[in-house]
Amino acid sequence: MESEDLVKQELEELQKQLGKKLKFEASISSLKSLLQRTYPSASPALRKSFYLVICRVATVLKTRYTAPGFWNAGLGLFEQAHLLVSEPSEKEKLKACIAQAREHLHLEDNPSQALQPSDNQANRGYLFEGHLTVDPESPQPQWLVQSNLLTTAATLFAAESSQAPAANETTQEDAANMLQDLLNRLEEVVPLMVDGGPVAPKAPPASKEVVANLPVITLTEEILANLGKDAECAICRENLVLNDKMQELPCKHTFHPPCLKPWLDEHNSCPICRHELQTDDHAYESWKEREKEAEEERKGAENAIRGGEYMYV
Repeated sequence: MESEDLVKQELEELQKQLGKKLKFEASISSLKSLLQRTYPSASPALRKSFYLVICRVATVLKTRYTAPGFWNAGLGLFEQAHLLVSEPSEKEKLKACIAQAREHLHLEDNPSQALQPSDNQANRGYLFEGHLTVDPESPQPQWLVQSNLLTTAATLFAAESSQAPAANETTQEDAANMLQDLLNRLEEVVPLMVDGGPVAPKAPPASKEVVANLPVITLTEEILANLGKDAECAICRENLVLNDKMQELPCKHTFHPPCLKPWLDEHNSCPICRHELQTDDHAYESWKEREKEAEEERKGAENAIRGGEYMYV
């Protein structure tokens, strides 16, 4: 029989593997085998460790891995654990995990569908371990589409007024298509002409270099005492425990690295206070700089008025 110390070490290693997408299903398989082999004779402390790792699996599935294959593996683990645990609260939690997995896999409607990955999922690849799947290229942001329409319209009107058809490479068909698109979006474009420019662009993801250089801290007893006994990761909502690895943003808010990465793959701000990180989008950074300068000018004008510094002409 394996010693409990060795089992705990194996559990810790398996929990680390859960954060690597390419090793997730293999980790679940190993966890099921370990659970079946050692749980019946395990001490209460070791049983609690098993339960916490299984809860971590549920959290990873809800926050990161949505493909049917991952959920199918998780469902098998939840069902096996539900048969083994005896604590009523743990049974209820696992029952809820099973229900959520079955709902995600649409087992009530079509049980066989959950076992087969969808065409969309099968054609998607992984960027690297622990990272989000590669989706098709996202559409252009609305502000860029609107700006392009305005530029195209100005070009077409200038070409028309120049009365030099030979020099104009835009065919009549292309011009008609562009103008039709412009007319279809007239309600969006006219306010831009009135306001004098595009609206604020959608914030792009945080810079990959900035994210890679974010510091990682290990929670000590002192840090946990300062955070309070109910401290949790704001993304996965799991309570923080001793020796947890946490990634720290410039605003000093901390999160589990596997939880924070998917968020920063789509956003450039802290999930709690919205403090913004630098992005790799030069157009967006230039827009932020212009907005910052404009805000400073507005504040300067307001301060001058409050201080009685009027300019007379």
